[in-house]
Amino acid sequence: MTGLRRGTCLALLAVALATPALAQTKKTPAPPPAAASADPNADAMFGAFQRGAYLTAQTEATKRAAQNDPKAMTMLGELYAQGLGVGRDDTKASQWYKMAAGLGDRDAIFALAMFNFEGRAGERNPKDGARLLDDAAKLGHAAAAYDLGLLYLQGTQVPQDFTQAAALFGQAAEAGNSEAQYALATMYKEGRGVPQDKTKAMQLMGMASVAGNLDSMVEYAIAQFNGDGVAKDEEAADKLFLIAARRGSPIAQNRLARVLMAGRGMPADPTEAVKWHLISKAGGASDPDLDAFAGKQAPGVQEAAKTAANKWLSTRVALTP
Repeated sequence: MTGLRRGTCLALLAVALATPALAQTKKTPAPPPAAASADPNADAMFGAFQRGAYLTAQTEATKRAAQNDPKAMTMLGELYAQGLGVGRDDTKASQWYKMAAGLGDRDAIFALAMFNFEGRAGERNPKDGARLLDDAAKLGHAAAAYDLGLLYLQGTQVPQDFTQAAALFGQAAEAGNSEAQYALATMYKEGRGVPQDKTKAMQLMGMASVAGNLDSMVEYAIAQFNGDGVAKDEEAADKLFLIAARRGSPIAQNRLARVLMAGRGMPADPTEAVKWHLISKAGGASDPDLDAFAGKQAPGVQEAAKTAANKWLSTRVALTP
């Protein structure tokens, strides 16, 4: 199933910019940002939403919507769109979003764009979705700029234009969107739409990594380990590999296993090396060298590593929604 998804959770760029179809899996988004206001009711509305007091949020939003507050209208749209405190109703959500969008609320415009891409409250209309993304991006919506950049990168609904894609990623990156930082870093790394600049690429990759972007963590750690576009620091790289490995990256798990096998940047540990190798292998990252290394270990080491790997994998399965 293809199409844009809500929030900033779209499929990330491949390293070589061979972008896959955009995933439609959704996360529950944060509430629309509160407008600066001296009215305590505005704070009550957003505060209730953040506490999970959705009926209170609805009551407060309804009061403010009656006063033509676009943020309150967007809040009501969000509540109906997600079925929070009320029954999910895409038609009502769309109506509230349209009212807020008519008053220039960029969050509502973005939400309507997603509705058009997903075919909620009507037929799928990617053309209108792209137009609405453009409207929201022009109003400074970071996620809209990122999503529109992906469309320009792929040539979907708009002519393919790497320069425009990079500009939109830059807009979103400046606003702190970690996926856009990663995307723009990849473009600088490949010299696509911008001049090739590995140093700039790694600066952006580092920013996205600090923000918790998993793909950026892995690529930045690899660059740090090799001293490619950033100062070489095996110990710092290993720490990132460990964080990314624990978050489920098979590439990071494989790199961590190799580090633990060789003892570079952290002490060698055959049991942990084999454990992470087995975990990464279960995730699809094969490695003949580590297979050979594991096969040479004493039976006690192999058994301990296998037990630890199985425990980690079973825990991950149990925690997966």
